Amino acid sequence: MTTPQFTTTGTTTRAVLFHELGGPGVLGVEEVPLPAPGPGEVLVRVDAVGLNRADALFRSGTYYYAPTLPGSRLGYEAAGVVEAVGAGVTAYAPGDRVMAAANFDFGVHGVHAERVVLPEEYLVARPEGVDAVTAAAVWLTYFTAYGGMVETGGLLPGQHVVITGASSGVGTAAVQTALRIGAVPIATTRGEAKRKALLDLGAAHVVVTETEDVTAAVRGITGGAGADLVFDAIGGPGFAALGDALRPGGGAVLYGWQDPRPVTLSRNWPQTTHTYANGALARTAEGRRRASGFIGSGLRDGSLAPVIAETFDGLERIADAHRLMESGTHTGKIVLRVRH
Repeated sequence: MTTPQFTTTGTTTRAVLFHELGGPGVLGVEEVPLPAPGPGEVLVRVDAVGLNRADALFRSGTYYYAPTLPGSRLGYEAAGVVEAVGAGVTAYAPGDRVMAAANFDFGVHGVHAERVVLPEEYLVARPEGVDAVTAAAVWLTYFTAYGGMVETGGLLPGQHVVITGASSGVGTAAVQTALRIGAVPIATTRGEAKRKALLDLGAAHVVVTETEDVTAAVRGITGGAGADLVFDAIGGPGFAALGDALRPGGGAVLYGWQDPRPVTLSRNWPQTTHTYANGALARTAEGRRRASGFIGSGLRDGSLAPVIAETFDGLERIADAHRLMESGTHTGKIVLRVRH
């Protein structure tokens, strides 16, 4: 294996940038300035980065905030090692293994790069014994699952939760998170091809939406009572059918909008609908502490184990990785090794 060459001057680094909105082809890798860490900042050598649906939405101009063009950065998720710290930093020291906390504007601070300088509150400690590829697949997916279902949705042991887009990185994390707290995950997927993988992952039930009516299926699974919670990545008109599948007084957490059409609400009242984004929880030290505790303990006891669909070598494979993500043929997370 050929060892790639990296910038060592300390003044520039290579990073993923895009100058216009569009498909994966707009992404490139360029040299960008790399300042020394200032007060409260940390310089991190990035070893691996993880892809998320938000990356594709941001790149195409359909995310909930717009990129800063030209020269927008990209990427919420990375794992690496602290190389230097600025004045006043006490939480980290050179040699510490860290992950990006995904609580920043990634048009400005995007971490898909060889090195990044970030405020210390934009980092969390990497759980002990977790390698860089695994760590790059952990934080955002499990934080979303924990924050959305547990903190926002109030999911409890014994309750039924419908998880849409269950073969995605967040979806697979949500199945494991539901199982960890003793809930009953009902996974949905578009096609039959992913049913077995989701059952093997631990989903109690799988609903194939191309051939099954989701409302009827969930009602059947729950003996007519309906699910307690829906955890939805899709939105659009189909959101109403998910609401129809809830028990009276149940809740829905909408954390994504893969369907760009307006969201339609169910008339199966009463029910509570929440929208969820990680920022509100991740921007607080207490929120990061609770999520880190849940995720770290789950990784240690084996109840949380990220499903990695494919690992690419090198930042220059970023467009290929985005094409795979948009194909929808994978199950789990897509990761790029920055150093291999």
